[in-house]
Amino acid sequence: MARLLSVHAHPDDEASKGAPTVAKYVAEGHEAVLVCCTGGEEGDILNKAMDRPEVRDNLPAVRAEELQRSVEAIGFQHLEMLGYRDSGMADSETNENPACFAAADIDESTGRLVALIRQYRPHVILTYSDDQQGYLHPDHLKVHDISVLAFDRAGDPDYYPDAGEPWTPLKLYYSTWSRARLEAHHETYQRLGLESPYDEKWFARPSQDHRITTKIPIQEYYGARRAALLAHATQVDPNEKFWFGLPDDEAAAAYPFEDFILAKSLVDTEPIEGDLFAGVPAESGDADETVAARG
Repeated sequence: MARLLSVHAHPDDEASKGAPTVAKYVAEGHEAVLVCCTGGEEGDILNKAMDRPEVRDNLPAVRAEELQRSVEAIGFQHLEMLGYRDSGMADSETNENPACFAAADIDESTGRLVALIRQYRPHVILTYSDDQQGYLHPDHLKVHDISVLAFDRAGDPDYYPDAGEPWTPLKLYYSTWSRARLEAHHETYQRLGLESPYDEKWFARPSQDHRITTKIPIQEYYGARRAALLAHATQVDPNEKFWFGLPDDEAAAAYPFEDFILAKSLVDTEPIEGDLFAGVPAESGDADETVAARG
């Protein structure tokens, strides 16, 4: 058994980024931890059917319940909240709230993540890319920043000596939505005579496909995405074409992978990988021994 830790900004991000991949590894007997950095307090209600006074007046609690259902649908064995407030969009007044994630001291917020890494001892960490041109949400940018620092600091006893025994994760991945995936799904919409949600602005975005190092086969587990998204009933309209415009079997067959960028690695692998745990020792406790052996 190996261990995987995913870092996300808000409840529902874990459903749209990597859900089938995590479901696959859990089904294969591995351990998966979700770290959600905020409670999503600034999220709006995007599903009109859920826009009711009792929901709107208790949105943070409702979103927490939705997150728990999503966690169960994907298969994460552990959910940890990093404890910050949703920062809202860039330049909004909520960015100034001292309790929000964007306003948090970078060393303090990194320390919270380091403590969880030392507690759960993951071999692989999944986080957001260094290139987030498509969505510059302050919380997503902060997730990237603390994940990179925590990956480097978790194994260093000089950092956060009171945060638990040092643990050195072996691989850090950035999640990405590939151009190849977008094109494959767009062509499937056209073949089926359906309206594609991918207009010209999607194809105008710079492609990151040249950076992809790892393609995880997830066709069998694609349904975890739908189940997790639907768990977030306030945030996801079940009739939204962007999420559900293609039948799952068609979408999974058109592009049966999730793509990742291997950003940091302390083990030797050869791209293109088909396994996040490629190069990870078979024994789940060998991460620090592997690092020591490599010098």
